[in-house]
Order: sequence, then structure tokens, then C-alpha cells
Amino acid sequence: MTTTSTNLSASSVSSEFTLPQRRRTNRRGPGSWIFSHGVHYWYLALIMLIGAIGNAALAAVVPILTGQAFNLILETPENIAALVRIAVVIAVSQVVRGFLQFGRNFGAELIGQRLERDIRDEIYVSLLGKSMAFHSLQPIGDTMARATNDVREINLMFSPGINLVIGSANFLIMPFLLAPGIYPSLVITPAVFMIGYILALWQYLGELQPITDKVRASFGQLNTRLAEVIDGIETVKGMAEEKDEVGRFSNNANHYRDEFVRQGDVEARFLPLLLLGIAQAAGLVHSLILFNQGLIDIGDVVAYFGLLQLLGFPTFVSLFAYSQVSLGMAGARRILELLNREENLDQNVIGVRNDIQGDVLFKDVSFAYDDENALEDISFHVKPGQTVAVVGQTGVGKTTLMKLINRTYDASSGQVFVDGIDVSDWNLEALRRRISIIEQDIFLFSRSVSENIAFGRPDATQEEIEAAARAAQAHDFIIGFSDGYETVIGERGVTLSGGQRQRLALARAFLTDPSILILDDSTSSIDSATEDKIQQAIYTAARGRTTFIITHRLSQIRWADLIIVLRKGRVVAIGTHEELLESSEAYRRIFK
Repeated sequence: MTTTSTNLSASSVSSEFTLPQRRRTNRRGPGSWIFSHGVHYWYLALIMLIGAIGNAALAAVVPILTGQAFNLILETPENIAALVRIAVVIAVSQVVRGFLQFGRNFGAELIGQRLERDIRDEIYVSLLGKSMAFHSLQPIGDTMARATNDVREINLMFSPGINLVIGSANFLIMPFLLAPGIYPSLVITPAVFMIGYILALWQYLGELQPITDKVRASFGQLNTRLAEVIDGIETVKGMAEEKDEVGRFSNNANHYRDEFVRQGDVEARFLPLLLLGIAQAAGLVHSLILFNQGLIDIGDVVAYFGLLQLLGFPTFVSLFAYSQVSLGMAGARRILELLNREENLDQNVIGVRNDIQGDVLFKDVSFAYDDENALEDISFHVKPGQTVAVVGQTGVGKTTLMKLINRTYDASSGQVFVDGIDVSDWNLEALRRRISIIEQDIFLFSRSVSENIAFGRPDATQEEIEAAARAAQAHDFIIGFSDGYETVIGERGVTLSGGQRQRLALARAFLTDPSILILDDSTSSIDSATEDKIQQAIYTAARGRTTFIITHRLSQIRWADLIIVLRKGRVVAIGTHEELLESSEAYRRIFK
């Protein structure tokens, strides 16, 4: 694993693993974070800015030249050549303006697309680097909403959002700059409009921000519920809950709709639209007064009113553009909250990388989920090569206990040692590569059988993969598939039986040749005939390595060198099967 930092303020956030990252980003706030991504594309921003300024300037050329044409027609209508020259200049200027506008749109669109790519990359890297404690508490649907739709909103924030904001800002400035050239006092109307526009926009954005935050949050809730139902579709159908789930989804969809309606209500009360009408009327009256006084001519009136018409572009597009910017910033805040979620685990880059012998010691270990104790004052010692059965009723903390060994979780108090070294002093990658855990809930990827077995060792040869499959009693059913080891299995292994999934998981563990093997009720879905074969495979695999077995099967408990009995998060007995039958009432109850 690389040790490259992904965060300028790394001291405030830690992650389980620091994975390869394209660039360093500043995560102190949404604005600085987006800027730290966008600054790498400064040349595109420059193209966008030049295009925006040039586009607005050449748009202002049209009313000025049109005013001059009016004067020519009124004063010397026979001067056709001069009118043709003005027409040619207008035509050429607008062709050039078209190229500049293309540059503005091109720069904004490319920045948006590249930021979307880079931010998706950063989110993916960050999610892979976060601990199981994070993933256990973070809803998948909400994560997907942030990683897809919220990222897309940032793209749209640049194009068309910021693209239109920058473009319209220059249209707003042109009348203010050029009106004094016609007559000094004509600057009053565009100046007052600009002040009123900025104040109205300030109020609009302040009212819009909390609403756009709620729009993005309600979409996350909608997506979370959808993901949960799809993931649990078998339970929904098995309990005939389709109708109720449709109702719950409709409620979430209605909430999402209501937030959008609130956003539309704010947009409908967009004050600059009213200010625009007042400004154009006031400006026209002002220019006509000056014309009547002989201070300006009719061409100046036409030119000035044409300049005031330019104010219409920033007024109308800001209704949409600033909403898009607000939605993009809301998405950025949600993404940044995900990226900045603090972790207690770190990879300990300079930690111990020795080979693991398998000596495991728990010393006064306690662990709590959200201030609720799951384990209390756990102490025991396992020597290298021993096989340990961890038994107890459901919910006593057996799985949690085992996950403290590879630092899926860190102990709240006390210490866990591997080979006499506190697990926090080990390099996390080195520690985990020598510990294999076969979960009760087997996860298989939608890939080939070979790729699933070799997931922990992608460089394994086909012969090694097949040897691991034979050891796990999986080879026979694999070669029965149409494509053998190249058969692509469904997501989560849904095309396989429970026993087949667990044997593939065993093969995956055997291939990594771990020093510590943890089996979390890994034969619970295997029939009795297959169990005998797998138990023999486990027995063979356990030789020479420390093995922890979480199980309720007496056939596996009997041959353990050490049995740990848990009750209410505490160790109530430790010993061999014969010793515990004589000394432990709790074990006798479990045994019966």
C-alpha cells in the first residue's frame, strides 16, 4: 500500500488504509475542496474566463453599432457603404463571439467532466480505505447516492452552473462600463440594478441553501430505502410485504418531491425578474429625457436601451444557474462529510512486518458499540498451532471477539497481542495478510470461480487454485459447472448453494496460507455428508497454524485444544472439552 497522503489536513482525519490517490485535496470545506480539484485545470478555467469576457464584450458591440446605424439612416440615408461596413463588423464580431462562446462552454464542460471523474476516484479510494466500523453504520443506499448523484450535481454545478454564472456576470458589467460613454448619468440605472441584483441574489441563495441540502438528503433517504429493499427482496417476497414496501417508498418519494416543490417556490419568488422590468423602464425614460434635452441623439437612445437588454441574460439564467450551484455545493458538503468521517483505525505504515507465528494473547480486553459494552475484561492466551473453539449463545460477542485480532475493530480498553506485539503496533496490511477469516455470511464477487478463490492471491497459478479447491472439497462440484473454474457466478454467489459458497470461501482461505485461521460458523449450511469431508480439510488446514472456530457443532468442539466459553460478553470458562464438562455449568448447558 502506498503511503501518499490524500488530505492536506490529514491530522484531523485518519483512515484504515491510505490507498493510491491521483492528487492531494484540501478537505477543510466544500469550497476549498472543489477548488483543490479544479485548480489543476486552471488552463481550462482561463479558456472559460476569456470566452466569457469576449462573448459579453462582443454582445455589447451590437447595440452600440446598431445605434450608430440608426444615426446614419436618419442623417445620411444615402450612405449605404457606411451601413454595409457596420453590418459586416456586426457579422464578423458575432462569428468571433460564437467561437469565444464555444471556448467558454468547452472549458466549463471539460472541467465539470474531469472533476466528476476525479471525485468519483477519490470517493472510491476513500471508501475502500475506511474500516468495517464505518461501513457497518453507513447505509449503502446513501453512500451510493453520494457517490453517483451528488457527484453528478458537482459536474452540473460547473456546466451549466458556473459557466452561466461567469458568463452572465460579464453581461451584467457591460452596461455599467459602456453606458457612461453615451452620457455619464446613464450609469445610474445599471449601477442601481447591479446593487439590487446582488442584494436580491444574496437573499435568494441564503434561502435556497438549506432547501437544496434537504433535497440532496431526501434523495439519499430515498436511495437508502430502495437499496435495502432490493438487497432484502427475498425477505420482502417471502413475507408478502410488497404492498407495504411500495407505500413506504412512495412516502420517501413524496418527501423528495415536497423538497423540490419548496425549491421551486423559492425560485418562483426570484426578485431580480421584477428588478429587470423596472430597470429597463427607468433606463428608457431616463434616456428619452436626455434626448428631449438634446444631450443625446436617437442612436444613443437605441444603443443604451440595447445595452440594458443585456441585463436580461444574467437575470433569467441566474434563476437556474444559481440553483444548480447551490445543489452542487449541497452535494459537495454531503460527499465531504463522507470523506471526512473520522476513523479510529490507522494502517501504521512503520509498524511491524514480521512473519506471524500465531501466538495470541488477550489482556483485560473490553469493547463497546456506541457506549454499549459487547465484551468485558476478556483475558486468555493461545499458543501457536493451537485450535480454539469459541462457544456461547447467539449475541454474546463471539464474532466481535475474533475481529479484534485482525483489527477490524480496536479494543475499547485492554490489549490484544499477536506474537507478543500489540496489534496496534503491527503494520495493518502485514497483520491482515496473515490472518484469514471465513465469515458466516459468505460474500462472493460476480466473477469467475477462479477469481473468487484467488481473491487474496491474484498471482496464484491455476494448479494452486485447484489444490486449494480440493482441500476445501470444492473441486468436484466446480468441474461439474459448464465452464468449470471459469464459470462466472452471480453477485454474492446467488447461483450457488450455501454449502458451495462456504466451500469456495474455505478454498479462498486455504490459498492464502494464513498463520491464523478464523472460521465463523463456516459449516453451518453444509449437509452432514459434506461436513465430514470439510471437517477433515479443516483439521488438515489447522495443523501448524493457530485456528479459531466459532461453532455450535459438537464434532468440531470436541477436537479443539482449547475451548473458550462466553456468556454476556465475558469469558466464563476456559479449558478442554473434558475439563469443562466437569467444571463449567454454562458449558454443560451448551453441550446438552
